[in-house]
Amino acid sequence: MQFSRYHALGNDYIVMDAAAFERLPLEECARRICHRHFGMGSDGILVHGGTKPSGAFALRIINPDGSEAEKSGNGLRIYARYLYDRGLVGGDPFLVDTLGGVVTAVVSESGRMVQVDMGGVSFDSDLIPVGGPQREVLREQIEVGGRTITFCAATVGNPHCVVLDVPCTLQEAQALGPLLETHVLFPKRTNVQFLKVLDRQTIQIEIWERGAGYTLASGSSSSASAAVARKLGLVDNRVRVVMPGGSLLIELDDDYQVRMTGPVTRIAEGVISPECLEG
Repeated sequence: MQFSRYHALGNDYIVMDAAAFERLPLEECARRICHRHFGMGSDGILVHGGTKPSGAFALRIINPDGSEAEKSGNGLRIYARYLYDRGLVGGDPFLVDTLGGVVTAVVSESGRMVQVDMGGVSFDSDLIPVGGPQREVLREQIEVGGRTITFCAATVGNPHCVVLDVPCTLQEAQALGPLLETHVLFPKRTNVQFLKVLDRQTIQIEIWERGAGYTLASGSSSSASAAVARKLGLVDNRVRVVMPGGSLLIELDDDYQVRMTGPVTRIAEGVISPECLEG
């Protein structure tokens, strides 16, 4: 089982070919491989599925708990670098097909910088999804952990809950993140961001990622948080998103189409021993 390992601002993924899982249960393998002590340790597995008739590269994103994510901004940048390193793409734009939609990516700086057109952001409760009547989910209140907090919700092809009135700290993310992720209001669970606006061009977030837990950086979380801040009139359309692992540039047009730009670092390549999957 050959693998490649990369990180994008500390958000680390293992990339593997779909053929590795032809005779193995992918969900169970992901739980074992991603375990930080009994496996390789990873924030998820990116499964390369070759190309589709449209010419788009097929990508599946598997979380450490075995669930499948619709989209991941950091995962997409890492996958783009993986394709570049194997000579499957060059410096021209190319398409990647995910559960959360088809995106366009461009690799530059010898693979170390990747730009992804993440698609559009929606605040529609039916699309995210969020329980209750159809509406734009903006500045609503939710009861969690014995507290009443204010949040907005959005989708970038995957669901996000952006918390507005809680300190942007590791402690709050770890305390409230898992409670919000699994709250009954979010039927497909949700990613959670704790937002702090620094100025018109800069925001800061802490992240609790659905299926992965506390995360140093996230491209889709950056996209959703910047879009929420823009929707509320707190920032301009070009926003630097600061996270514990580093920062990303998010650009938004008037229709909330998102372009994300950020780095990718190659770590290692190797082979996973069958013993990792035994017992």
